[in-house]
Amino acid sequence: MNSFFYITIAIMIGASLALQPPINVVMARTLGNPLLAASISISISFIFVFLIWLTWGKGAGDLTQIKELPWWIVIGGIIGVAVVAGSIVVAPVLGIALFFICIVAGQLLGSTLIDQFGAFGMDVKPINVKKLLGISLVLVGAILVQSSNT
Repeated sequence: MNSFFYITIAIMIGASLALQPPINVVMARTLGNPLLAASISISISFIFVFLIWLTWGKGAGDLTQIKELPWWIVIGGIIGVAVVAGSIVVAPVLGIALFFICIVAGQLLGSTLIDQFGAFGMDVKPINVKKLLGISLVLVGAILVQSSNT
């Protein structure tokens, strides 16, 4: 499959992510607690990914290899909690558009540093002028979206 297919899928995933904060905010307001709502949302995610793994993964994988994982692997799960719980609290204040522009800006900054240093076993892809210009444009976009709210 060509990269257009994967880019389209990535855009669709990104667009669907915009649904998560407002859905979780409604759940938090109904239940009276953002952490309870985040817990339920993450539990639903776990159940679905587990069922998908059992169905399509045919149980593939070796759970005994968990002990071989580096200690920092838990950071991925912690980040998932921060994204879900943080979006419930932050997105209603900023608005969904500004929230996600800030998320994308943070992703660009973080991923550029990961590329620069080859962190987590990734290939080194040095920072260059084009990357810095692209990140700057996203940050300018965040400022423009924020200023449109006032």
